[in-house]
Amino acid sequence: MAGGSVSAPQRSKDFGKLEHGCEHYKRRCKIRAPCCNQIFPCRHCHNEAANSVSNPKDHHDLVRQDVKQVICSICNTEQEVAQVCCNCGVNMGEYFCNICKFYDDDTTKEQFHCNDCGICRVGGRDKYFHCQKCGSCYMVDLRDNHLCVENSMKTHCPICYEYLFDSVKSTRILKCGHTMHLDCFSQMTMQNQYRCPICCKAVLDMTAFWEDLDMDIDATSMPAEYQFEVSILCNDCNSKSMVQFHILGLKCRRCNSYNTRRIANQAIICDTH
Repeated sequence: MAGGSVSAPQRSKDFGKLEHGCEHYKRRCKIRAPCCNQIFPCRHCHNEAANSVSNPKDHHDLVRQDVKQVICSICNTEQEVAQVCCNCGVNMGEYFCNICKFYDDDTTKEQFHCNDCGICRVGGRDKYFHCQKCGSCYMVDLRDNHLCVENSMKTHCPICYEYLFDSVKSTRILKCGHTMHLDCFSQMTMQNQYRCPICCKAVLDMTAFWEDLDMDIDATSMPAEYQFEVSILCNDCNSKSMVQFHILGLKCRRCNSYNTRRIANQAIICDTH
């Protein structure tokens, strides 16, 4: 064995279950990071430490598949990656993936390995499917019910800029097909931000709000000097049109959205269809 000279007493496989680990995972082992040869409770703990050092040149993430050695938290034996400790016999993780070198005692997360993603996911294999175009796993109720954006998950959250593909946080697919963290989406909408930060399309059903705005505009006459037409581009349907100027909003003639922006007159190509 790699980490000790004295054999530990044999334990049941469940010994110490859910009693060890870190804020990210309950598990009965630590990992030796092959990139810096240091010991951490998990890869997230490694990444947080490695990316908080003062010299940006030293920032790096651990490649989970590269982990070769783990240290049992029960008997402190360092050994090659395996589910069962070679010295004391405990499961170092009730869930274990030999591909991702991933351990977790909390199986209520319903972990599973997705071969197409190449990493472990949570939530239950029967509740998720892999979208080949988007390049990630989504809940089955989104099968044939979402706008595909190629490799949409292999990008950073537009709010917090954390990489989405292997984030442990829940994600939200917007109507436009772009993605962000669910918590970031909630915070964004709580601040009355209703547009996708990437493409500016509405992410909520704004029909009722547009109808209220219609009434406000009808009740608010503009002075004679402001009664002129302006060129607009609709963020929702991408059409261009000439509309009557109003300080409260500029309404798209095609889809009735007020999610529009004013553009230069010479750039207008009127859409009469």
